Amino acid sequence: MNPYNILNQTELQCVSDGMTRPLLENCETASHILILVWPQLGDFDSLEYAWWLQRKAKKLPPEKLAIRTVGIGSRTSGTRFCQYTGFPPENLFVEPNAELHHQLKLYSGLNLSLPGLSVSHQAWLNLMLMCAGFGSPGTLREVFRGYSRQAPQLIDDDEMIQGTPLPAFKGSFFRLAGGNGFQRPFELATLRLRNMVEVLSNWHTYVPNSAYLTQRGGTFLFDSKGQLLYSHRDPGILGFAANMSQPLSFLSFIEANSFTMGDA
Repeated sequence: MNPYNILNQTELQCVSDGMTRPLLENCETASHILILVWPQLGDFDSLEYAWWLQRKAKKLPPEKLAIRTVGIGSRTSGTRFCQYTGFPPENLFVEPNAELHHQLKLYSGLNLSLPGLSVSHQAWLNLMLMCAGFGSPGTLREVFRGYSRQAPQLIDDDEMIQGTPLPAFKGSFFRLAGGNGFQRPFELATLRLRNMVEVLSNWHTYVPNSAYLTQRGGTFLFDSKGQLLYSHRDPGILGFAANMSQPLSFLSFIEANSFTMGDA
């Protein structure tokens, strides 16, 4: 089944005004529609994906690409998420229980069960195992990915890095690790550390229900007629893109006006 049929019938709470609205409302005039179904809004994958989208935002006008995202959480979660990431609240919808994820048959994550543990404790146990690579292919490889001349520079020289346990410093610091124009050592780790500090400092806001900690997400790109052009279903933690060095590289299909099916 084309996931567009499910998404086109989905109504969820929009973060901007708290109203329940059709997910694809006001997407009719866009030439392409990008739907991102994220895990918990406090999940590092969701925060990192939003960061990449904000980097690309100026090159993706709404008439060319309508973007709608769904994250597990509450409106309060979504509001904090948008304040931190700068993501537009009118494009973010929330659901409390991963129902849409289940309808789309997205990976729910490792599901080991031990007697005597609560649902929340079971989820934590499975999450820790996934972080160690169990039931989460590619996670450890991505955790240790650092310096890469094939990946873009992540932090501008004049950007101030704050929100980590370290004193604030300018992005030009990373030039000392090798230069400019590519992903330098410690850049990616710094961004992820900043996200970790943000989430752990506001845990109950971002994750009102820990039962869905292991749930993974998916990416779906459609044309204006609802035809699926590209999809990616997350296989594990830090697996939200087929190419993690360039997570939005599939959008080059739009500029080239030449599409192929993704790993649907």
